[in-house]
Amino acid sequence: MGVITIVGAGMMGSALSWPLADNGHTVRLVGTPLDREIIASLRKDGFHPKLQRRLPAGVEFYDDQQVAQALKGADIVGSGVSSFGVDWFASEVGPLLSPGVPVIAVTKGLVDEPDGRLVILPDLLESRLPPSLKGKIPMNAIGGPCIAHELAARRQTAVVFCGRDKVTLSGLKGTFSTPYYHVEVSTDLVGVEVAAALKNGYALGVGLAVGLMEQAGPDGLAAMYNPQAALFAQGCLEMRRMLEVMGRDPALVSWLPGAGDLYVTVFGGRTVRLGKLLGQGVSFKEARRRMAGETLESVEIISRVARALPRLEVRGLARQADFPLLCYLNALLQDENPTPIPWELFFGEAGGGEH
Repeated sequence: MGVITIVGAGMMGSALSWPLADNGHTVRLVGTPLDREIIASLRKDGFHPKLQRRLPAGVEFYDDQQVAQALKGADIVGSGVSSFGVDWFASEVGPLLSPGVPVIAVTKGLVDEPDGRLVILPDLLESRLPPSLKGKIPMNAIGGPCIAHELAARRQTAVVFCGRDKVTLSGLKGTFSTPYYHVEVSTDLVGVEVAAALKNGYALGVGLAVGLMEQAGPDGLAAMYNPQAALFAQGCLEMRRMLEVMGRDPALVSWLPGAGDLYVTVFGGRTVRLGKLLGQGVSFKEARRRMAGETLESVEIISRVARALPRLEVRGLARQADFPLLCYLNALLQDENPTPIPWELFFGEAGGGEH
């Protein structure tokens, strides 16, 4: 059995303890500077305050001052930090990584370069490794529909592990797979990561319809599932278009990291909560105030892709008109005067459409 060190004691990083422990591996869970209260609770009685349950017996707990100790002898390193923690991981953990030991991340995000190029977080981390380690750390990531609370309850879950080396992916699959945690693999690291990141932005769009329904109130038996479904479909369409722009397989959107991940995300969490507030007519400034202290990764995704689109258009690689929902969401986040959802721009020729 192996030794797996997971850096980041948030919900998803911690939830990975279950399949690993069930497979008999030694799990070392390391908190970041933001996880000190969590680690203190875990050391006291194994209880995770965010997951609201005790972690499996035998999991070892380390604080952020013990990263080097926790990494010694590790066969796999998991990155459980948020997108805002990648810089910390790169500076504090990156130099301590060992050549050949794979990293697998749960973090989702994109960074836009000045020319509009969108960079996935595993590649960003790779670029920030010390020169002596560049090209020597196999970078991998997890995409697909997985709610941490459900994984911790051993609910049936299907995800996709992505990376650039088939042998590494096969080893990771064997390490993590259980009768309830089903792992598929893909060597399209960029495609899977782009789809999995974009879904956060488009989940906010579906949340708009939920907020509109709550604001309008009941009307007999009529709900607002029709607009939710239409926004879901438009989100999938725009995800396909972005994958095409990046030269990746758009069929990924119909699989676990696209529609599957989007489906599970619209059922709750910070992203949909923000979408509901915006749908109710609350300004983004006020919504951010109400959600103070919560990490809003969907906002970063929308803002960065919207900022990249005009640069990509100048290069002839994309058209802003092909992404009307994303551009509309970005306008809401800029606290511009709210306008109705631009339904007329979806799906058809006005949106660069295809049927």
